[in-house]
Amino acid sequence: MKVLLIDDDRFMLALVARILRSFGVATIADAGDAAEAFQMLKVRSYDLIICDLLMEPLSGTELVRLIRTGKAGHNPEVPIIMLTGYTQYRNVAQARNAGVTEVMAKPISPHSLLQHIVHVFDHPRRFIRARNYLGPDRRRQFLYFGGPERRYRQRSTLEKNSTRNAAANT
Repeated sequence: MKVLLIDDDRFMLALVARILRSFGVATIADAGDAAEAFQMLKVRSYDLIICDLLMEPLSGTELVRLIRTGKAGHNPEVPIIMLTGYTQYRNVAQARNAGVTEVMAKPISPHSLLQHIVHVFDHPRRFIRARNYLGPDRRRQFLYFGGPERRYRQRSTLEKNSTRNAAANT
């Protein structure tokens, strides 16, 4: 597996690289910012990208958009795990809407990183190409439509339950 790490914090790059090596990942490249990573992606493809959210001059979400539109290299569907210490809803939603595969909160642990990596490869999500979005399907749950009679069945079940409850209360 070839992994690209992108973070402007050298300590975090070293930590994540050390964790990945302990998992047996031999090919690890790193970039100190998203602009450097953008140039690296034009030359080589990777099996997984682990990227920080907030960087300068190009943010992690801007890089993800470039990757997803195919402007940054060979594989626009590469799995991307976004690391961030800023886990407010707006940041997570921004990363999700840019097309990341997973968002992971800092500080990280080897166990949680391994869980995210395994999940990305064992449970891949469909890749969506829409007018305003390119990336993995953002929906996390499968909703089954029970057919045209579904609401009728639900209503009759609710009516039966309310009749039973009324009878039990008298």
